[in-house]
Amino acid sequence: MTFKLHNERRYARSQLVKSADFSLLHIQHRRLEPGLLDPITFKCNEIDMVLSGQTLTERKANGWTQRSFLRPGISRVSPIGTHEDFAEITDRLDILHIYLPSAFIERSALIDYDTDPAKIELSYVVGLNDPTLYQIGLALYSVVERAEEPTDRLLLDTMQSALAAYLVRSYSIDRWKPSTKKIDFDPNRLKRVLALIEARFTENISLRDLADEACLSEFHFSRLFREATGLSPHRYVTYRRVQEAQKRLALNHSSLADIALTIGFRSQGNFIRAFRNATGLTPGQYRALRQPGGER
Repeated sequence: MTFKLHNERRYARSQLVKSADFSLLHIQHRRLEPGLLDPITFKCNEIDMVLSGQTLTERKANGWTQRSFLRPGISRVSPIGTHEDFAEITDRLDILHIYLPSAFIERSALIDYDTDPAKIELSYVVGLNDPTLYQIGLALYSVVERAEEPTDRLLLDTMQSALAAYLVRSYSIDRWKPSTKKIDFDPNRLKRVLALIEARFTENISLRDLADEACLSEFHFSRLFREATGLSPHRYVTYRRVQEAQKRLALNHSSLADIALTIGFRSQGNFIRAFRNATGLTPGQYRALRQPGGER
C-alpha cells in the first residue's frame, strides 16, 4: 500500500523539483526561495534535509523560537502534531522532505525494539548535524534520481526500515537529549560575516578580517562561528571555494590549475586535496561525472 499523506504547505515562490511515493513514505525535493513560510500543523512525521544552499533562518514552533544557520547536511525532525507559527529563510535552499506516517515509527518500535508503540513519540529537533541520518536520506533520494532497477524493492524496504529504526533509537523523546550549549552570536553580526565571506572567499581573507566584522576578538569569534554554523571559519571558507569549484567544473572547461587559482587556492595540489576531502571525489572525477569526456 502506497503512503499518500504528507504535510501540505503553501511555500512562498517554491518549485517542486521531484517527488516519489514509496511503500511506507513520501519524498519531495523542493527549491525554496527567500521569504516567509505559511504556518502549519504537521499531519505526519517529517524529516527535512538541506541538499544545497545556505541561509540564516528563524522559526517559532511549539511555543519557542530558534535561529539557526542552514547548509548542506543539516536536518530537522518534526513529529506529527508540531505547530509551526512562523518560519523565514533569507536565501534559496534545496530541501529534501521525507514524510512518514505514524505507523512507520510504531512498527519499528514494536518489531525492532519490542517497545509499546503508544509510548514512542519523536522529538522536535532543528539545526541537526547528523551524518548518519543525512546519508540514509540521500540514499533514499538516489533511487528516485536514477532509472528503476529490479533490486530496488528490496533496497528501498531495507532503507525505510533502517530510517525508522534509527529515528526511534536516536530521536524519540525519552532518548533525545537537546544540547544545553548557548549560542549567543547575534544574527545580524553573523549575517554581516557571511556576506563578507561571500564577497571575498576567493581572496586571502584573514581571521582578523572576519572577527573585526563581527566586532569580536579572534578567539571568541572562532568559537561562536563554529557553534553557529558547525564549521570553523577556515573550513567554511574552504567549503564555499569548493562549492564555487563545483559550479565551474560543471559549466566550463578551464584547467584545474586555473580554477584553483581563480577561487583562492595557492596550488592545484591544495585544491585537489580540499575538493576530495569535501566531496569524496577529485575535481577531475567530478568534472567527468558532470561533463562526460571532461578533463580527468
